[in-house]
Amino acid sequence: MEHATHSSSEVGLDSQSPPPKTPVGGWRAVRYILGNETFEKMASMSLVANLVMYLHTKYNLDNVVSANVFNIWSGSCNIAPLFGAFVADTYIGKFYTLLFSSIASLLGMGTLTLTAGLHELTPSACKGQTECPQPNAWQLAVLYSGLGLLVVGSGGLRPCNIAFGADQFDTKTEKGRAQLDSFCNWWYLLFTVALLIALTGVVYIQTSVSWILGFSIPTACFGLSIIIFLLGTKLYIRIKPQGSVFTDIIKVVVATCRKYGSNAGQTSGKLFYDPPPIGSESQTAARTDRLKFIDKAAMIMDPSELDSRGKPTNGWRLCSVQQVEQLKSVVWILPVWITGIFCFIGMNQMNSFGIFQAIQMNKAIGPKFQIPPAWMGLAPMIALSIWIIIYESLYIPQMQKRNKNESGRLTMEQRFKIGIVMSVLCMVVAGLTEMKRRNSALKHGTFESPITVALLVPQFALSGLIEAFAAIALMELLTVQWPQSMRTFAGAVFFLSLSMASYLTSLLITIVKKVSGLNGNSSWLGGNDLNKNRLDYYYYTIAGLGVVNFVYFHFYARHYLSDAAAVENPENQVNSDTERGCRSRDTEKGL
Repeated sequence: MEHATHSSSEVGLDSQSPPPKTPVGGWRAVRYILGNETFEKMASMSLVANLVMYLHTKYNLDNVVSANVFNIWSGSCNIAPLFGAFVADTYIGKFYTLLFSSIASLLGMGTLTLTAGLHELTPSACKGQTECPQPNAWQLAVLYSGLGLLVVGSGGLRPCNIAFGADQFDTKTEKGRAQLDSFCNWWYLLFTVALLIALTGVVYIQTSVSWILGFSIPTACFGLSIIIFLLGTKLYIRIKPQGSVFTDIIKVVVATCRKYGSNAGQTSGKLFYDPPPIGSESQTAARTDRLKFIDKAAMIMDPSELDSRGKPTNGWRLCSVQQVEQLKSVVWILPVWITGIFCFIGMNQMNSFGIFQAIQMNKAIGPKFQIPPAWMGLAPMIALSIWIIIYESLYIPQMQKRNKNESGRLTMEQRFKIGIVMSVLCMVVAGLTEMKRRNSALKHGTFESPITVALLVPQFALSGLIEAFAAIALMELLTVQWPQSMRTFAGAVFFLSLSMASYLTSLLITIVKKVSGLNGNSSWLGGNDLNKNRLDYYYYTIAGLGVVNFVYFHFYARHYLSDAAAVENPENQVNSDTERGCRSRDTEKGL
């Protein structure tokens, strides 16, 4: 591998100043970032995959409470990057954001390890009682504090990890872009290795050997990741914070509200504040005619709004056309974004209720070995990988041969529609499987159904295909259709969609439990025994929402898609495929 020859002179210093003796950036720095990422992902995945199981077995929380805790925690982990990206871009930069977030994650994982090791921090074991001992307030406080620290950690790690690696290369050159592409390939490979180790070895230790040892391993991984990260301190390129898109968007909203009621809606003959790009900005957005009511934020209503240098006297009253167009692009994409959220609701069910199904099925392979329920999380990853191979190696070449002047790829609209269909099929298959599992268990009068856990593979595989079509399509849409200056914001908004899906799932669980239990009826959800529930009805309810989502997308949201965006803004695609490829595996578990 060749070393990039970036020096600190390329980051804000005079170009004629002598280069430092030690080159910074390039592969020499990136190897430490990759090492840090590998151990951090191994630690994160080993917790995410088995958290529901831990809450269910060590804290005696019933199915609904365990699922709600997981969904709220997962949603918080996915909304935190909005704040992490803001702090990194505005105040302390990516390096310190990553460092402090890694320390928070280490403390959070260490706290969970303590809960597994100290009997005082968990309730007594449930030994077949009808009413299992429940955790008291301070035991839950310790648990939630550990999970809260992990939320803080994810808030800084998710928006900055890939971006900080990309900072080490000069992407204005062909060599730098090739190095970035290679970085993402290595990142993907190491992440896949970490994922396999976490979902197989670490999860097996947690479930079948010891929770203490199973949590000590990811805690040690977090510690090792910090050490590796700090070893490269002197080699990193650190780009100073240059402000956040979040602030610009808020300024536009405030300026629009302050000018509400004026004649700003009459844009003819009006002057707009449209300064030339500054600094490293090479791409500006031309003023569009859509959402004209927002234009008033950039409209010069009074000469006093500009000072003697032609700059706004108050940035919260007069914004640039560029800032206005950033907000417009966000508002314009909301209908499609909502479609993605409802697709992800179906995908989310496998991390909670899918695991509960696995718990109550025959997991035996031979006379001694039991499959850990969390191993079902391998099925989505395998299904996604198989589809990518088929799509890239077979489908696209065949379509290119058939249509010589086309890319051969599925359009954005087609991928969203297929993703929605997959979300409906996933829930229908899950409902049918649950009905078969439940009937078998009731017939034999056992807690666990004699049916093999392998019957769950199709529904877990379908959840991986939801990601392959809808999740990656949404990430691509945000990356390509928004300006380069909004790349970090795009990643944060994508994670926000996963967060909203988790919160809506928790809300849906609560509503279904209450409504189905009205008039003395038995609730579809609740307790620790799925045989007493009607989980299949809950799955069918989500499938029904998926059908509504398809109708909504077909007749309304799809009109907001712009497959021509990449052609209209070719600069947006310089690294979009590379960055999107790096992030694609983050989607399923929201890492």
